[in-house]
Amino acid sequence: MAKATSSAPSQRMLRVGEQVRAALTQILQRGEVRDDLIEGTVISISEVRMSPDLKIATAYVTPLGVADHTDIISALNRHAKFMRGRLGPQLRQMKYMPELRFRDDTSFDNYQKIDALLRSPEVQRDLGPSNEKDDEQN
Repeated sequence: MAKATSSAPSQRMLRVGEQVRAALTQILQRGEVRDDLIEGTVISISEVRMSPDLKIATAYVTPLGVADHTDIISALNRHAKFMRGRLGPQLRQMKYMPELRFRDDTSFDNYQKIDALLRSPEVQRDLGPSNEKDDEQN
């Protein structure tokens, strides 16, 4: 019997991703990475997605207060092996330490675009009459 594949992450992938996110956050907060670019920037790790075999961890990061994120993300990727070694004590239950990859988190930009669209006069005009009719019926 063939096993059904699903695109949704498993419970284990989500749990391990959250553990990796917490461990990476601690590593960055303690200043264990010796890089002037990383040390001088507040970095928010919004999500870590694990591959199905748990061997690759993709961390979505947002450097706060920096216009160009590419330098910070490339610095994080340069130090990925060092941080992978620092994950070991915190993730003892893992058979293999995942390879770390850092990507720019664009979800906040998407949220801002959607919010701007919802606040636009055209959308407000379309939403306005239906809300009043619903209120009158109740």
